Amino acid sequence: MEGYFWRFTAPRDDGRVLIALCGVNRADDGTWSTLGLASHPNGFLETVEHPEGWADPDALGAKAGNAFDGSADSLTVDLGSEARLEVRVAAGAEWSRRSLGGSSIFQTVPALNQYWHPWLLGGKASGIAHLGGEVWELDGWQVYGEKNWGRGGFPDSWWWGQAQGFEEGSACVAFAGGEIKSAGLSTEVTAVVVRLPDGRLIRLGNPGISPVTAEVSDDRWSFSGRSPRWRIEIEGRSPLGESHLLPVPLPRERRNVAGALEHLGGTMEVTVRERGKGVVWRGESPVAALEHGGLDRAAAEAERRGFPGASAVPPISALRAQGGGR
Repeated sequence: MEGYFWRFTAPRDDGRVLIALCGVNRADDGTWSTLGLASHPNGFLETVEHPEGWADPDALGAKAGNAFDGSADSLTVDLGSEARLEVRVAAGAEWSRRSLGGSSIFQTVPALNQYWHPWLLGGKASGIAHLGGEVWELDGWQVYGEKNWGRGGFPDSWWWGQAQGFEEGSACVAFAGGEIKSAGLSTEVTAVVVRLPDGRLIRLGNPGISPVTAEVSDDRWSFSGRSPRWRIEIEGRSPLGESHLLPVPLPRERRNVAGALEHLGGTMEVTVRERGKGVVWRGESPVAALEHGGLDRAAAEAERRGFPGASAVPPISALRAQGGGR
């Protein structure tokens, strides 16, 4: 599986967020894809199992027939008349460390179940989105992009988050963690990436060198990371019922299942300290993405909302507005 993910955040105090995803999955008989669009605060969600899927072997890019076409500077999604996106990205703040990506030393370990790389930590969008009857102009929105890949899809349990929408428009925060496996061994690892307002890039999460401790529940994400130079504290919160239930693929079975409880409008507080200087940045975002993943966890929440077996379910507030859910 190769997963491509974009997140678009409106200027601060607007409160709107949009995500687009494409998972290119390899089955025994070829490739297919998991596609999706979701937004906040309207609770919009549209997902598709598409019979085609292609990932560029030489550059960043993914396609699925006429439904999805994403590259480093543009993105087109067409999942129906009320689920469309056309956007271009300029002034991108790309990952600045060429030797290793977001997974750092773990990218050198072969055959892990999951790798992660936040390749775009800022940029300016221009375009338009059609989301369930609403039309959103995206001009001037902030942009984040990442890629993940692995031999078997997703881990048994994971956590993830990303935030822009800070008072300092150039700041960006992302984290990803979970259980990684290779050759019968497993361990839990969390990586934290912060792009400071001045453009400096910090990454923590290598065991023994820059470890990150994680405490994650249904409505709270708490991280503490340190290195000889940096200390980073992250606190995130959002009610369980306000999460979108997003699909993850079972690549060989050519089908999606509910796997990720993802909040698109949570709160995130971040504090960064530098040795000898104290606090160098403290920020708060009211539109943070906060995710807690796991097939059993997501299946139980889908059933609680009245949609047992569903691979994707909107937030409870959106269901109630539509006259459904529990």
